[in-house]
Amino acid sequence: MADISVPSLILFIASIVVAAGVSGVLIDTVTGISSSVDERGGDVSTEIRTDIEVISDPQAGVYDGASDNLSIYVKNTGLRTLPATSGGFDIIVGGQYQTNVTVNVVDGTEWRPSNVVELTVTDIALTSGDYRMTVVVDGDEEVFEFRVP
Repeated sequence: MADISVPSLILFIASIVVAAGVSGVLIDTVTGISSSVDERGGDVSTEIRTDIEVISDPQAGVYDGASDNLSIYVKNTGLRTLPATSGGFDIIVGGQYQTNVTVNVVDGTEWRPSNVVELTVTDIALTSGDYRMTVVVDGDEEVFEFRVP
């Protein structure tokens, strides 16, 4: 009877050691995945609550060729206050990234939900033709198409 108990005890102890090693690896992996999901969930939540809409009329002459300025109005249609600074925007006009951007909050001091800002791109020389302007704020992207006569 003792001959059967010793090998069984050795196999039982070996099984416990292997199970402990596997469970340690699984716990570490699950913890890493859980942390990643939490971080990504916060980013997605911010992106979902961020929404903008270009409300300028493309037929209204958004480009002033005399002063080389391009002005459009952008409304915050999201659920959170957005930064109303030139550093908070990425502006691309005709495939060129624009750095000479000024931002003016039209109806208030902060760009809260339902408020409008005026974006002015200065020192931009555009020839006649069709253009696409891409406005990106905190991951939300809007495209505005207009024509320069």
